Parts: sequence; C-alpha cells; structure tokens
Amino acid sequence: MPPNQIQYSEKYFDDVYEYRHVVLPSDIAALLPKGRLLSENEWRGLGVQQSRGWVHYAIHKPEPHIMLFRRPKNYQQNQGIAMQAQQANGMVQVQ
Repeated sequence: MPPNQIQYSEKYFDDVYEYRHVVLPSDIAALLPKGRLLSENEWRGLGVQQSRGWVHYAIHKPEPHIMLFRRPKNYQQNQGIAMQAQQANGMVQVQ
C-alpha cells in the first residue's frame, strides 16, 4: 500500500447489511483510539471518506488498522425515497 493512502474494499452483503472495510496506513492507524469504536465525525476526521450511513461497527483485534463498517442494505435507495416523500409533503424545500 502506498504510504498515507487509505484503501477501501468493495461492498459485500448479507440479508440485512452491506459491509465494507477500510485499511488505514500505519501513520493514520497510530491515531486510532484503543478499544473503542469511532463516531462518524471521528473517522471522517482521520480522512476516511464514504457516503452517508456507514457505521464503524466492530474492531478486529488482530488487525486494528482495518476498520469494519456496515449500514442497512439499500440505505441509499431508502434515503432517496424518504427525501422524495418529504419533498412531496412540503417538508423539504428544493433549491
């Protein structure tokens, strides 16, 4: 892996969630707090860039530099439907 480059896996799925893992280079991995999950603001602050809805859900202790993420299956599609419903009900203004 090139230094200072974060690597992102392809998405993989089960019946409920979509998953991906993110491999941090050693200089960024050294900034990870020990033994706890990160909030979205925290992992974005480290430079991890992903679309909305991803949650850091587990730590794989043998490889703490690999962050494990998941979000509900069809999250983006469901968010689009919710936004359309809000717009139709006048709850969101379209610019």
